Amino acid sequence: MSIHPDVQAALDAARELRHRIADMRERIDEVRARRPSPSGTVIPEVDAMGRLTSLYLAPGTADRFSCDELVAEIMAAIRESTQDAARQYQVIMETVITDNAAEIAGEDDREPAGVGDPAR
Repeated sequence: MSIHPDVQAALDAARELRHRIADMRERIDEVRARRPSPSGTVIPEVDAMGRLTSLYLAPGTADRFSCDELVAEIMAAIRESTQDAARQYQVIMETVITDNAAEIAGEDDREPAGVGDPAR
């Protein structure tokens, strides 16, 4: 039993889309941002979803700052890291959109099925 060419093309396109989505998810899962605090003594790690995955405090940091100052250092570093992770995520998404737009533009050059068909 053979598959109609249009059905095969749809199946191939779906398979390609699944691969692209998997690749994009891998790239997003690899995003990590580590931006230091203003003093450089606090370094958080944030993923593409803005989740704090790690937090480094240099030795003596807790003794060096008051509670409010330490909170400000940690929060500033997390904000910067979150913004950096968001930028990395945005670059990935823009790349995917640009790649897809280029591919679609290339496909638009083809004549749609049934157009110019003398049997129609």
